Amino acid sequence: MKYLRYIAIIIALVGLFSCNNNSEKDAEAITASKVKKAENEAIPEMSIYNLPSHWTTQNGEEIELKDLQGKVVVMVMIYTTCKAACPRLVADMRNIEKQVPEEKKDDVQYVFVSIDPETDTPERLKAFSKENEMEDEKWLFLRGTEADTREFAAVLAVNYKEISPMDFSHSNIISVFDQRGEMVHQQEGLGVDNKETIAAIIELAK
Repeated sequence: MKYLRYIAIIIALVGLFSCNNNSEKDAEAITASKVKKAENEAIPEMSIYNLPSHWTTQNGEEIELKDLQGKVVVMVMIYTTCKAACPRLVADMRNIEKQVPEEKKDDVQYVFVSIDPETDTPERLKAFSKENEMEDEKWLFLRGTEADTREFAAVLAVNYKEISPMDFSHSNIISVFDQRGEMVHQQEGLGVDNKETIAAIIELAK
C-alpha cells in the first residue's frame, strides 16, 4: 500500500510539472501571438511598409521600406543623369530640409529613389550624394529592381518613361509619409511654394 501511495504521488507530481510546463508554453504562445498582432496593427493597410520590395542604398546596404518606420519620410523619385528637372527636385528637397526646425530634424528621413536602377548603381548614388553634399544619414538614396521601382512609382502616382538612352520623362512629385508609412501629403511641380509640405512635416515630426 505504501508503495502504491508513493507511485500515486510521483504520478501527481509529474502531472503537475507537465501542466505547469504546458501553461508556460501556452503563455509564451499567447504572448508571441499578441506581439505579432501588435506588429501587424502598427502598419496600416495603406502603408508603403506593406510592400515586399527590397532596395540597395548608396552605401551598398540591403533594406526594405519598413526599415524606415518611426520617422517622417520625405521622398522623391529621380535619376542621377538627369540634367533638367531632377537638379531642381534636389534643390527643393534641400530647401525643405533647411526649413524644418532644428529640434525636429532628427525625426525626418529624406529619400531619393532612382527610376534608372540600371545606371544608378550604389557607387553612382554614392558619388551623386557627394556631389550634392548630401552625405549625412538624413539623406538616403535607393535603387531597386525594375519591377519594384515600377510598383513603387505606381503607389506614389509617379509616371516615368524612357525617351532616349539615359533620359526619362517623369512626374515631379515630393511625397510625405508619416511614421507608419501612410502618405499624408504630396507636392507637385518644380520650385513651387513648399509651405504646406513643410507644415505637414513639422506637424508629424516628434
